[in-house]
Amino acid sequence: MRNTEGTRGRVVAVCLSKNKGERKENVGKGKLVAGHGLEGDAHAGDWHRQVSLLALESIEKMRARGLEVGPGDFAENITTQGLDFTRLSVGTLLRIGTALGEVTQIGKECHTACAIRRQVGDCIMPREGVFVRIIKSGTVEVGDIVEVVNPTAETGGL
Repeated sequence: MRNTEGTRGRVVAVCLSKNKGERKENVGKGKLVAGHGLEGDAHAGDWHRQVSLLALESIEKMRARGLEVGPGDFAENITTQGLDFTRLSVGTLLRIGTALGEVTQIGKECHTACAIRRQVGDCIMPREGVFVRIIKSGTVEVGDIVEVVNPTAETGGL
């Protein structure tokens, strides 16, 4: 039996927005399209940050500071629970529902207009969010497993 502590979690929200720069709404499920991202989301496209992921544990850190925030409020597409993103590195493969993604970036520079940064002087997305490009299309919905996968077994040595 392999040790999955910190390398496996579950999806607690699938979020999208029609426009960039706004909080995303939990729609419960979606289609992840290879080379594009989450179908219908403003951030989808042919670039390295097709889908963003953030752990519920990270959101709870901001709740502990008095913010009333939840999934999608940090503009993340997929909120997870139980997967430790701080243990991942660029190039890590993640099975997200039935799709496969590759971590392309850890964190990002927070734009100055970020409502959360203005409220408390800090935002977790720059440190604890991850971005992936979708390399195998599939579906994702609340309750699905999200996990680090072995590249050889999953992709034939991608």
